[in-house]
Amino acid sequence: MRKQVTLITGASGEIGHGLIERLASNSETAIITIDLKPLDPELGKFVEHEYIGSILETHLLERILSEYLVEAVYHLAALLSTRTEFTPLTGHEVNVEGTLKLLDFAQAQGESHGRAVTFLYPSSIAAYGLPNLQTKAAAGAVREHEWNVPTTMYGCNKLYCEHLGRYYGSHYKQLAAETLSGKVDFRAIRFPGLISAATVPSGGTSDFAPEMIHAAARGEAYACFVRPDTRIPFMVMPDAVDALLMLARADHGSLSQTVYNITAFNPSADEIRSLVMGGFPDSQITFAPDSKRQAIVDSWPADVDDNAARNDWGLAPNFDLATGFSEFLIPRIRERYRS
Repeated sequence: MRKQVTLITGASGEIGHGLIERLASNSETAIITIDLKPLDPELGKFVEHEYIGSILETHLLERILSEYLVEAVYHLAALLSTRTEFTPLTGHEVNVEGTLKLLDFAQAQGESHGRAVTFLYPSSIAAYGLPNLQTKAAAGAVREHEWNVPTTMYGCNKLYCEHLGRYYGSHYKQLAAETLSGKVDFRAIRFPGLISAATVPSGGTSDFAPEMIHAAARGEAYACFVRPDTRIPFMVMPDAVDALLMLARADHGSLSQTVYNITAFNPSADEIRSLVMGGFPDSQITFAPDSKRQAIVDSWPADVDDNAARNDWGLAPNFDLATGFSEFLIPRIRERYRS
């Protein structure tokens, strides 16, 4: 008998750190991972098996298919927004072709053991695209079906993969003699900007917030690449991990859609600066907007409507803006650089 496991791709990234710890403490199912690099030893001890390699390697996925019975997939592996904009073809290869391979893998697993594989997919507010600041201001809290016209390759990748997941879940090979859909239970969250205390920022266009805090904690000057009035939704990493786990465990019948917005707070960049200065009074934080990155952030909503997530599966972030900084981010990041 193949052992039942949960598979996490891109496990060494920002979300993977918290997710592995939470799954290991709250689940009896063993964890296996795929990443291009080994996990930190402190994380690796929670994992049944680490596969070092790329999600694009078909032979690697075939090996896992033969060795394990995968009940859930957390597909975190991705090339982030800034890097994808510099290398759009590589971004498409990793973000779209990689996701397609994982969906096909989940379909094969579902067919193999006769029940649906839960597939958790982290999408992004980059899936939105508002044309100008006037429209952004008038739009208010944007719902999932609105303004789905992304301006970046990363956003296009994410939006398309949401549709691929819906296809595998509900319409896969719909002309076949037998019904083959329903073997992938696809569930996606459109994450806002995420701020982590456990890992350093890694190239997201929303990373001006975590970059600001980490620079202050290191005693380094920081020039923020967006205007002071720039406003997008954010969430601290523990709440993001909680949301993934809550959606994964929700009863399928309670879900009214496959893609959900979530958010916790939506401060301006200047409000973030004030909070960071409150925790690190000697910080040197200035603003030097980069017109190209600014244009990308300006195309994202100032806020999102996450009522569907709150009503369908009980989204309830533990941290608001004040407590997120005062009780979690500032003390944790300060401690990180003391050691």
